[in-house]
Amino acid sequence: MGRSRGARTAAKGGFRFRRLRRTLVAAAVTAAVAAGTAGWAAGDAQPAVTGPPPGSAAWRADLSLGRPLPDPATASPAEVAAFFAGLDDARRLRLAGRHPSVVGNLDGVPVSLRYRANGLALRHDGRFGRLAGRRILAFDPRGRGQVAEVFGDLETSDHVAVITPGSDIDASSYDRASDPYGTPAGMARALRGRTGGRTAVIAWAGYTTPVGVGVDAATGRLAEAGAERLVRFTEGLAAVGLPAPAVFCHSYGSVVCGLAAPRLNARDLVVLGSPGMRADSAAALRTRARVWAAKDGDDWIDSVPHVELLGLGHGADPASPSFGARPVPVTGARGHTGYFAPGTASLAAFAAIAEGEAR
Repeated sequence: MGRSRGARTAAKGGFRFRRLRRTLVAAAVTAAVAAGTAGWAAGDAQPAVTGPPPGSAAWRADLSLGRPLPDPATASPAEVAAFFAGLDDARRLRLAGRHPSVVGNLDGVPVSLRYRANGLALRHDGRFGRLAGRRILAFDPRGRGQVAEVFGDLETSDHVAVITPGSDIDASSYDRASDPYGTPAGMARALRGRTGGRTAVIAWAGYTTPVGVGVDAATGRLAEAGAERLVRFTEGLAAVGLPAPAVFCHSYGSVVCGLAAPRLNARDLVVLGSPGMRADSAAALRTRARVWAAKDGDDWIDSVPHVELLGLGHGADPASPSFGARPVPVTGARGHTGYFAPGTASLAAFAAIAEGEAR
């Protein structure tokens, strides 16, 4: 039997109330995220850099080896690694010289060859030429620029760590002397130093990050694109025989890591200063990696509501006991970028995780 007019009216009223409540919560999330730190300006929407590396069209057209080269858009890192394993040194070097932007960014290419190719690309780049001569594992000049730099000997180290940054990081800002522990390069140096040089650490500024604290920072659009790139990057490490890394994810970078988690080739997943991982719990990440979380008491990220509604917000707090991540001690850490500072309990714990000694 149909419901009475009164019941239908009440149901419609309840629906309108729930819709209004969702709208108000979403507005509150937006306002709170945008006001997460005093003095930060709302960021402009950023176009995500995706797809194969620059120069891919010329690479596909190159038949100098008498056969097609692996398509950067479709070949897996394992397929790329197998292709290069079948080439002698002369042919590898010839490809790096002809197509430095492709060889330098193609996951599955031997590490030393990527260094060489990116060195060639950087020497001809006006914006980022200062990076030439460093161990650059990836360099993409498109947009604001993306880069991955290695600290240590990646090919011989027993342990590998990857630093995944949050907002306002690109090829120009990933290494700032004025903020040594708030950039991926500074974090990488500190972590490698704390391990006594036994771990190779990669500062991976390999995705388009949000600028400022605005809609980009409150949504998962850029994180989704970044997650695809991070997954492929770690698959590339595995394809050339490197151990599964410990992946450290700072701020918005933890959103990237949360979305990547089910497919990420990682031994440990460590989030710090996280606004959320777009998951309700560590189990919901569906990862085989051990999940760790750190957040100090005066980190401004604590002011961001840990909700996700209508695409805004990033969900549960990974540092809350109910999330189920392993806690990282943070004694001595200060603010949003103090977790890697020397002398902090968090840096000591990160080093133990990176070396596989933490339990």
